[in-house]
Amino acid sequence: MPSDRLRHLLTLDGLGADRIHALLDAAEALRGAALGGQRLRGVLAGRTVCNLFFENSTRTRSSFQLAAQRLGADVLNFDVSASSVSKGESAQDTLRTLEAMGIAAFVVRHGEDGAVAALAAAARPRTVLVNAGDGRSDHPTQGLLDLLTIRQRKGADFGRLAVLIVGDLRHSRVARSALHGLRQLGCTDLRLCAPPGLLPEPGTLGTCRAGHDLDAMLDGVDVVMALRLQRERMVEGSVPSPAAYFAEYGLDARRLARAKPDAIVMHPGPMNRGVEIADAVADGPQSVVLDQVANGVAVRMAVLAHLLGS
Repeated sequence: MPSDRLRHLLTLDGLGADRIHALLDAAEALRGAALGGQRLRGVLAGRTVCNLFFENSTRTRSSFQLAAQRLGADVLNFDVSASSVSKGESAQDTLRTLEAMGIAAFVVRHGEDGAVAALAAAARPRTVLVNAGDGRSDHPTQGLLDLLTIRQRKGADFGRLAVLIVGDLRHSRVARSALHGLRQLGCTDLRLCAPPGLLPEPGTLGTCRAGHDLDAMLDGVDVVMALRLQRERMVEGSVPSPAAYFAEYGLDARRLARAKPDAIVMHPGPMNRGVEIADAVADGPQSVVLDQVANGVAVRMAVLAHLLGS
């Protein structure tokens, strides 16, 4: 790990290949403890981590809770719906109130772009924040667990890989963080595929090969990542219907055959089966979806240990 410790983890953009690989190495070393339930309770003993989620979550929130507990931290799962936020309290006042109770770290998910960075700017000098997803901007620990999963299956030479991300790219913070990380690790064959209304605004995701023809984009790829249709963020009419979307952009066995024979299939979850991905692919031998979930605990242990450990 580079000698200078991160203050917060808000984005993978600009983190650098050395630091990313160091975090992935640390996560790999912690994987046995993450999955076997071993407790490294001395690492964060006496520290408190607050899961401050202004949006719903299953995988991210649960894995951060397990990660903190397996490192020995106390965990507060803050229920925004039952808090003073519902009475009009601002996110910054909520943060300051919880800081005053001695909480050392906040794992924050928020629906607005830049909201977690704003909280980090307002935080006390020794408070640590981890971005668990903000608006359409960033989801850095998801990016790290995706990179770890790719590295486990394909090796550390990202420069030889062709990676395709298909689906709702316009609204995806997962895609943004994955692309930040992939570029820094040397991947240059990056492909984006989506209906016209769901491709990102020009220039927002950097230099990639973008298009609408999924069959053509799948040719010869090593990694395929399907994204969830974020209907809660879409304007009406972005997609005619789930069935129409699956017919054009759903990942099924016929389409997957155009990728390399050893290509892996990823999805950040939650999956809409029969919309973004067919059952036979989601549950098939090339799927690494559950590996991604398992790696999430180890990655989040590595991040918390780096930010908070002695």
